Amino acid sequence: MHGTARSVIVVGSGPTGLLLAGDLATAGVPVTVVEKRPHQVSNLSRAFVLHARTLEQLDARGLAGELERVGRRLEGFRLYGRLSLDLSALPSRFAHLLVLPQYEVEKALERWASEAGAEFRYATEVTGLTQDDEGVTVKVRGPGGGTQALRAAYVVGCDGMRSTVRNAVGLPFPGRSVIRSVMLADVKLAEEPGELLTVNAAGDSFAFLAPFGDGYHRVICWDRGRDLPDDAPVGLDEIRATTRRALGRDFGMHDPRWMSRFHSDERQAPAYRAGRVFLAGDAAHVHTPAGGQGMNTGLQDAANLGWKLAAVLRGHADDRLLDTYQAERHPVGRTVLLSSGGIVRAAMAKRPWEIALRTLATALVGTVGPVRRRALGQVTGIGYRYPAPRGSHRFTGLRAPDLALADGGRLYEALRGGRFVLVLPAELAAPAEPAEPGEPGRPAHHPVELAAHAGRADRLAVERWASDRRTAVLVRPDGYVAWAADAPDLRAVETALAAHVGPAR
Repeated sequence: MHGTARSVIVVGSGPTGLLLAGDLATAGVPVTVVEKRPHQVSNLSRAFVLHARTLEQLDARGLAGELERVGRRLEGFRLYGRLSLDLSALPSRFAHLLVLPQYEVEKALERWASEAGAEFRYATEVTGLTQDDEGVTVKVRGPGGGTQALRAAYVVGCDGMRSTVRNAVGLPFPGRSVIRSVMLADVKLAEEPGELLTVNAAGDSFAFLAPFGDGYHRVICWDRGRDLPDDAPVGLDEIRATTRRALGRDFGMHDPRWMSRFHSDERQAPAYRAGRVFLAGDAAHVHTPAGGQGMNTGLQDAANLGWKLAAVLRGHADDRLLDTYQAERHPVGRTVLLSSGGIVRAAMAKRPWEIALRTLATALVGTVGPVRRRALGQVTGIGYRYPAPRGSHRFTGLRAPDLALADGGRLYEALRGGRFVLVLPAELAAPAEPAEPGEPGRPAHHPVELAAHAGRADRLAVERWASDRRTAVLVRPDGYVAWAADAPDLRAVETALAAHVGPAR
């Protein structure tokens, strides 16, 4: 039997599984990724948008820069032909959408996870799973047809909508199909659209166009009147005709490299954890592609779960920490289902009262600042807040912005390596003192800073504000505030570190 008692098996090598594997490997946790597909780079992918919050998470892993160079930035987009949403005012370093295909994200994440030490087993299919008080046994069939048992402390199913892991532990996947016979294709265009993202609905037809940056455009289109099964043939003429009805023109589509038909479901597992088995990404929740939130939500799931598994397996936290994954991510998944479904239903509004409601909602989002900020916060991911204990500081549970630090660096640079970051007031700096006899002076460390570092350097970085703020903030590895206090003393800081980072060693 292959595996260790303090390892993790990740099933599925999509973006969610890759980010999770990279985080675990970076933290020193042995991790094996099991993927039933062969190892090959595909230029066929459904997801093609990274939102601001996801780019922040990738920045914390040193990957955002290279993806920004590959993708195309979009600082605003239009919905329903009249609602313009400006992203340039987002309170983020990444105040834009990044349009790029999913396979570019996967290439970057796979390389990073592999360099960190993750093990990959491609062309290997999970055939069974059992768990006990000590761990999980996963039965797999390898590329030659031989079977093997893998053993790990925890297993995470990142294996998509038809998750073998979810089925093996008996978790239901309630929901329903929202739209059927959606057509998907990558095509070349004879005429470039006037906008980076082109989307509209007219009558029973809906269409969406976005560039991949390699000469192809992704087209998603749907005709409400053609309810065909997923395996029904789809041709370029049908895609052209549906696009013309929705957008007024087909932009001279030609040379498709891929065409398919699929149905879009809204489903969510009621629990993301069953003992030592977890679900993330599409294995836990699926929804319509509206808003481009699918891949982004899965990556956020992985960012939330990875550091928690590492903390438990390295002995820095109790297993109960893993229950917060459900408490924090399940409500987000539910909100994404509602918001993406709402965008589609509004786009396909046909009855007078439906159109009137869409007009009202469009006016509110377009003209009322708080409503617009809330809508953009949900779609881009920067507006979510995790539950905080009663009596906590107002910052607790919030996404931490990319704070400027006293040494000239940034918070999300300090988060690289998967550590907590404690940001202390600059006033804690002490007068200069000699480092060694005859050496130039250097700032002495304040007792709070020394105590924070003691025995925790492998999982905690201590920084100082570049500004004159007096608040101390402890930021989790996933970029959310775990604890904050105004002008804290040594005892308060140590209590917070013991509770969240673990005891000093």
